[in-house]
Amino acid sequence: MTETTEYLIVGGGLEGLAIAWSLADRGATDVLVVERDTLCSGMTGKSSGVVRCHYGAPSLAAMSWYGVQVFATAAERFGDDMGFRQCGYVVGVGPDNVEPLEANVVMQQQLGIDVDFIDHDEMAQLWPGLRLDDFAALAYEPRGGRGDAHLTGMAFAAAARPLGVRIRQSTEVTALLQDSSGTVYGAALADGTQVHAGTVIVAAGPWSAALGATVGVDVPVKAQRAQLVLVDQGEPLPPVPVLSDLAGLQYLCREPNGEILAGNSDHAAPEYIDPDHYTNRADDSIIEKVIGKLDHRLPHMPDPRISGSYVGAYDVTPDYNPIIGPSPAPGLFLATGFSGHGFKISPAVGRLVADLLLDGTTTLPGVAATDFRYSRFAENAPLLSPHPYQGAGEMR
Repeated sequence: MTETTEYLIVGGGLEGLAIAWSLADRGATDVLVVERDTLCSGMTGKSSGVVRCHYGAPSLAAMSWYGVQVFATAAERFGDDMGFRQCGYVVGVGPDNVEPLEANVVMQQQLGIDVDFIDHDEMAQLWPGLRLDDFAALAYEPRGGRGDAHLTGMAFAAAARPLGVRIRQSTEVTALLQDSSGTVYGAALADGTQVHAGTVIVAAGPWSAALGATVGVDVPVKAQRAQLVLVDQGEPLPPVPVLSDLAGLQYLCREPNGEILAGNSDHAAPEYIDPDHYTNRADDSIIEKVIGKLDHRLPHMPDPRISGSYVGAYDVTPDYNPIIGPSPAPGLFLATGFSGHGFKISPAVGRLVADLLLDGTTTLPGVAATDFRYSRFAENAPLLSPHPYQGAGEMR
């Protein structure tokens, strides 16, 4: 059996569903999403859901700012709040990183982002009991916070279906289809059927490289292990901002039940994994490191204990920024390699992809679509922050 569609989206995670909704919202009437398992069952469900605009690359900061505004109005736009809680976001740096912090905040303010510096007394009010003496400077985004990637993806799906988007779960793509001219024209499914499409959009996270390889397209994406640890400090943590601790190279978030989610911001020695086969538990060495960092940053926790851990995978590119645009093979469009940025920019990703496919350009404020082109790696022109943080890798 063969089916046809104008737009075939491979991957029913957050990005694929955001793209599907955005295409339909722009008037596309023939969109099909195929997901090998259930919606948002891949790395979407492992996202820590941090919402921040603090990036050094202006296009990423602008995309995040667009996302903040969508999340903040999600209940009105989608009839679903997407789990977003505007608790605020703080980034703190040591003495070596004051200059890049100042430069990045100025850039973000020029983009219209609501961010400013705060002093130690203000931070102590936002998060009582936090050790602050090794922070040389702090910047605060009051409109940042936490969201829920699974809820967000499902909200996009729910909004897309009434607009005519077809979504199929338990539908595995085994290979992309390519004709003798090199044009990608569809996908072969595990049940032996085919879907032919005018454009195939691969939004399959760390599985994108394997799909690209079926048509000879080298998608430079690896699955980088991300270990997260949950800590019960002995009593529920009151509402506090998300903290990006670039002095200790960790980030801390308050979970809805008052526990602390601790994530790693040190990417000096990345570990790459098979996204289908890995241990879903943090290593003992990582847990010990988290304990040491938390003892330093939160020295007055009443009765701390580890309550759990889990492991996900970032779909990383060589410059830790996404690929969004046409591939070298005609008919194949890539939206992958989000490198830990995907949740917060997902509304902008959907709009950017729809704009590029329907108009060939975008009107997203502050966003240069060419920043995310596939060819930048061959051109030796990676997308990097003009003002990087020492020790913090490229996830900024």
